[in-house]
Amino acid sequence: MIARGTVCLGLVATLATAEAAAQTTILERQEAMFRRNVGTSEQQRAQFPPHKIAGNLYYVGSQSLSSFLIATPEGHILINTNWEDAVPTLRKSVEDLGFAFEDIEIVLGSHAHGDHMQGDALVAQLTGARVMAMAQDVPLLERMRPGDKPHPIDRILQDGDEVSLGGSTLVARLTPGHTPGCTTWTMTVEEGGESYDVVIIGSMGSNPGFQFVNNPTNPTIADQYKQGFAVLRSLSPDIPLASHPAMYNMVDKYARLGQTPNPFIDPAGYVAELDAVEGLFRDVLAEQEREAAAGR
Repeated sequence: MIARGTVCLGLVATLATAEAAAQTTILERQEAMFRRNVGTSEQQRAQFPPHKIAGNLYYVGSQSLSSFLIATPEGHILINTNWEDAVPTLRKSVEDLGFAFEDIEIVLGSHAHGDHMQGDALVAQLTGARVMAMAQDVPLLERMRPGDKPHPIDRILQDGDEVSLGGSTLVARLTPGHTPGCTTWTMTVEEGGESYDVVIIGSMGSNPGFQFVNNPTNPTIADQYKQGFAVLRSLSPDIPLASHPAMYNMVDKYARLGQTPNPFIDPAGYVAELDAVEGLFRDVLAEQEREAAAGR
């Protein structure tokens, strides 16, 4: 006969093992998604073939960090300058498409992390472009000073503000969480007599180390994430894009360019990405809430 205490100890050990396995699985999922999106330092700086997405919207980013060019007769809008030391590669991508880098008139960003917006000051210096940013990200951007250069901010944006140039209009949607002012951009492009709604997701990644419960520096971060996901769920793009190309399967779609229909038209892919990213966030949040309730 097995003693009752032995059974209880065995059950406790089994539950502890199961809990540890679940935690490992969540951490592994976080790390896998982070690696998928961010890539290596080399991939963040290596040129990906610049290409037309649709209409006057072009990709000019690296292998793992997105940059988008909206070309207009009155100059161009650039979304995401990325790392400052990769600006020469960014410039090459713009020029490889036949556009003049100096014709960039407006610089926008997805969120105030260096891998997406560190190059703002240098691009503004080289082009004279106006830099615009969501109000909630301004404090983070002001601390972003590569080479001790002040971060230029020529216009502070609020949720729903429009940025227009040469017949193209982008709408800034606040999708907070990843940063307080994380910005998702929406626009419409015209191609082949058809109009297509575009969404460029700022980022909703639950990176390893993000603290959603009892966060002393951002107590409302979990609510911010929920707000961001609610905004994204309210959108129904024909063409989903994002601050990291892996978030919209760029490599696969680029390989199919020239096919009909345009491979970047992928409304189902938008929903699938949101399901995966929001599902991970809610799993991480639930795990941290359980740990907090248990006093860990």
